[in-house]
Amino acid sequence: MYGVEPTFWLRLISLLAFVLLLLVSFNTIMRKWLKIERKKFFSYNHVNEKHKKIDWTIRITTIVSILSGYVINIMRDPINWLWFLQPWFIIFIFIVVSETVRAVMERKYAENPNAYKLTISQIIFVLILFFTLFKTDFFGLV
Repeated sequence: MYGVEPTFWLRLISLLAFVLLLLVSFNTIMRKWLKIERKKFFSYNHVNEKHKKIDWTIRITTIVSILSGYVINIMRDPINWLWFLQPWFIIFIFIVVSETVRAVMERKYAENPNAYKLTISQIIFVLILFFTLFKTDFFGLV
C-alpha cells in the first residue's frame, strides 16, 4: 500500500540510462557534424572574462531565487504554492538562460564559428526531450 513498486528503481535507472544515452549520442553526432572538439567532462569553460562574470551573476541570482521562492512558498498553504517559485522551474529557467548566454558569447567571441550552433542545438534537443518525457509521463516507465 505504501512505498514504491518493486520494479520502480529498475524502471527509473532504465529511464535515466536511456536519457543519458540520447544526450551523449546527440552531443557526439553534433560535434562530429559541426567539427567541434570535445571539452573536458565536468568543467565549465567560459569563453572570456565577460562571460564568466555574466554566468556567475546568473548563478547567484538563481540561488537567491530558489531560497526566496522557498521562503515565500513555505509561508503559504501548500495548495496555494506559486508554481513559478518551485525549484524545478527556477532551475529549468537557469539552464535555458545560462546556455543562451553561452551561445551568444560563443557567437561573438569563440574561436570555432560553429560552437554556438552546437550550444543552440543542445538547448533545443534538451527542451524537446524533457517536454516529451513530461507529456508522455516518462514513457510510462516511472
